[in-house]
Amino acid sequence: MVVDIEVEDVATAAWERGSTVRVVEPVRPRKLAKVPFVELAEGRLQGVVSSGSDLARVYVSSIAARTHGFSCGTNNNRPCGGLGQRPCKHLRALVDEAVLQYGLERVARYLHAEVGPEGDLLASLDGGREPGATAAVFSRFLRHLAYLELPDHPAPLPELHWFPAVEAVR
Repeated sequence: MVVDIEVEDVATAAWERGSTVRVVEPVRPRKLAKVPFVELAEGRLQGVVSSGSDLARVYVSSIAARTHGFSCGTNNNRPCGGLGQRPCKHLRALVDEAVLQYGLERVARYLHAEVGPEGDLLASLDGGREPGATAAVFSRFLRHLAYLELPDHPAPLPELHWFPAVEAVR
């Protein structure tokens, strides 16, 4: 029996084996219109949430791991009007999309949170309001957007060339 393997599949498999950063497939597909950017990075669940009332405005929201301190503000550093002693609707949307992207267990583990039997991660967080890294998160989001405008090409990207080869880290 002869197995016919596509050249593209072999190249993709080689790239996945050679990558130093695992690409995590979403747990479930999600729509990017409301929360175009969500990540578990820099000790926070952080991301960008679209405004429901103004197409030109986005909110940068984050929840710190361990302390569960939360922040939310616009991309031009204005505080979220709905943020009080409890998280706002933007933080709710961020958590919901993170669960779709990474799964409840992984997000809870990253944030060091105990989720109750009802499965509501946001309700299980006990942090308060704290200053966030709005500028840094928004900058990361813009950098990711720039990659979408690059033409599809199999060659390495020069700005990512500093990642070490797998053999270099072993």
